[in-house]
Amino acid sequence: MKIVVIGGTGLIGTKVAGKLRRKGHEVIQAAPSTGVNTITGEGLDKALSGAEIVVDAANSPSFEDNAALKFFETSGRNLLAAEAAAKVGHHVALSIVGTDRLPECGYFRAKLAQENLIRAAKIPYTILRATQFFEFVRGIIDSCSDGQIARMSPALFQPVASDDVAAALADATLSAPVNGVVELAGPERLSLDEFARRYFAATKDPRRVAADIHARYFGAELDDRSLTPGHDPRLGSMRFEDWLVRLRK
Repeated sequence: MKIVVIGGTGLIGTKVAGKLRRKGHEVIQAAPSTGVNTITGEGLDKALSGAEIVVDAANSPSFEDNAALKFFETSGRNLLAAEAAAKVGHHVALSIVGTDRLPECGYFRAKLAQENLIRAAKIPYTILRATQFFEFVRGIIDSCSDGQIARMSPALFQPVASDDVAAALADATLSAPVNGVVELAGPERLSLDEFARRYFAATKDPRRVAADIHARYFGAELDDRSLTPGHDPRLGSMRFEDWLVRLRK
């Protein structure tokens, strides 16, 4: 099959494209750097011509609330219109666990707007909501740090390796559309502050972690359901400790 991966040169897009190509599919890694721009529409119709499946793994270049919303709404509308014209049979999108539970977080609101566009379109679809990636844990900690102390919420957190995200997204791509949401999480559920402590210990970071129930996560206070999946999610295989070992190498 011809499969177009939007955001195909990014962290997840690159991994997904490789997995699909190794299974014998024709894969187009679509991104501005390869001449395909979902914001301007440049190269979009040509890339989607003859495509049976589109995987949207694109990310906003800005995490600022309004910029992220504008990106996902504009990109989503342009992409879905081009898919309808090309008669694409399956739209697969990567989203985030918690998009419908954290309206205080502008980026999550933007991802929910993207999901709503997908639901409103007439293209069969699968939305894969993944928990946050191991690769983003450092950035999350830094956003909660004053340089000496990282004040982290003790809410439950279940991050996942990007390799496991790519594997789940590739599987969803090659499966029948579910016209709904599939959730993915890592194999371990611990408090956010405990993940930060383990990260600091592994990386010999001198900062201290303080648990704070009012600590903000990109503008939102958390509870144990905010960032964890619901009933019976798919679970990744890589543990955080094993990922940290690989990180240190």
